[in-house]
Amino acid sequence: MNVRWLKEALITALFLITITGAQAQQQFHQLAINDFGGAPRANARGVVAYTNCTIDFKYQANRVNGGFMLNAFVKLVLNTERSWLDRSRITSNQALSEILKHEQGHYTIAYLEQQELLREIGKTRFSRNYQYEAMNLFNRIDNKYKQMNTDYDDDTQHMTDRVQQHSWDVYFQKQLQFMPVESRDGR
Repeated sequence: MNVRWLKEALITALFLITITGAQAQQQFHQLAINDFGGAPRANARGVVAYTNCTIDFKYQANRVNGGFMLNAFVKLVLNTERSWLDRSRITSNQALSEILKHEQGHYTIAYLEQQELLREIGKTRFSRNYQYEAMNLFNRIDNKYKQMNTDYDDDTQHMTDRVQQHSWDVYFQKQLQFMPVESRDGR
């Protein structure tokens, strides 16, 4: 009986270690006007708002069966002091709503990047060269989402192409809807 209990405890502990191998600190955030505390850029070339997010990526390596697993901390930071809205150019509540929806897309892209990093780090076994491999993994995923941000603004023409904006909104909804449960709950 005690051997069975010990086996179950070890399996549970191993499961918990696997889940916590990569950690996120926050849930998905719905943008609001108060998230934009920065001063609008004077030379913004028609851009009414800007959302600034960064990803804080840190890790600790643990030797596992001749390789390394990383216990990663991947935090998405919404930089409210660098994010801005040109309130003087917002003429109605509907315009504000559309701007916030477009900017939510930029935040969602950053969130999707964070979640992909967590998933990929959690399932990757690294060699002794884990520092190089981890940075390559981060850079590969980061470049993918930088391009997605550029494509998003180009396709939507900074939200003025409503058909393309709607297409991207649907894409984001589906990505969030079908995200693995362990990613959505921050583990």
